[in-house]
Amino acid sequence: MAGIVVGIDGSPNSEHALDWAMNEAAIRHAPLLAVAVHEVPKSYWGNIPVTGPGDVAVLDQLRQAAEKMTHEAESRLGDAKPASVEVRAVSGFAVKELVDASQHADLIVVGARGGGGFARALLGSVSSQVLQHAACPVATVPHQR
Repeated sequence: MAGIVVGIDGSPNSEHALDWAMNEAAIRHAPLLAVAVHEVPKSYWGNIPVTGPGDVAVLDQLRQAAEKMTHEAESRLGDAKPASVEVRAVSGFAVKELVDASQHADLIVVGARGGGGFARALLGSVSSQVLQHAACPVATVPHQR
């Protein structure tokens, strides 16, 4: 799907990135895809996500929270709207899911820092990896102080 992809994790920084992406999609009248990832462990045998029965409920909660967050961001736009808005919640690895989504996007948007506990000088670990590996331009929305 061509359009704008934004990674969200429920943090204030990802909400800021979502608002920025939503506004950009409205200006361009482009579709917007919000991606929320339930991080799970990696298999010993390779880069394969390991999920269990409890992950189903967590993923459902994540999807509901992401849909609410996206709906609230869309309601803040006023009359201007993106061509369409989709929310995707998946279990896996945030960097891989966002880089995969960038394969079919015109732009990917990430917050400079997300929900990880360790602050980096400028970028969070997900945003820096997406910036290095995305297949399309990346907009990194700085954190608010």
